[in-house]
Amino acid sequence: MNKKILIVDDDPRNIFALKLTLKAKGYQIESSTMALEAIDMLKNEQNFAAVLMDMMMPEMDGYEAIKIIRNTPLINEIPIIAVTAQAMPEDRQKCLDAGAQDYVSKPINVDILLTALENLS
Repeated sequence: MNKKILIVDDDPRNIFALKLTLKAKGYQIESSTMALEAIDMLKNEQNFAAVLMDMMMPEMDGYEAIKIIRNTPLINEIPIIAVTAQAMPEDRQKCLDAGAQDYVSKPINVDILLTALENLS
């Protein structure tokens, strides 16, 4: 099973914490603090099992990034889990409508995240 995850978050502390947690669970982690860079990484490396996409980033938010990924052949099938501090029910729906397979709110509950990742495979 491919366990390579791309974490996209503009806060390096969030990436660091997630990396530690997921690596301990056997996942390989790549990360990016910018959505455009992450999209390039996805295009250049076709072996990601999933993307954890922060929805609130300065230069391009997760909604726009997901839209680009979903409209780009080669990478439009990659499962995306939206990660956001916006935790209202309509926020979850907005993430799913944007093209994410699942949604995890911040602060991240690791058990919920791991379940979401397992449900993708």
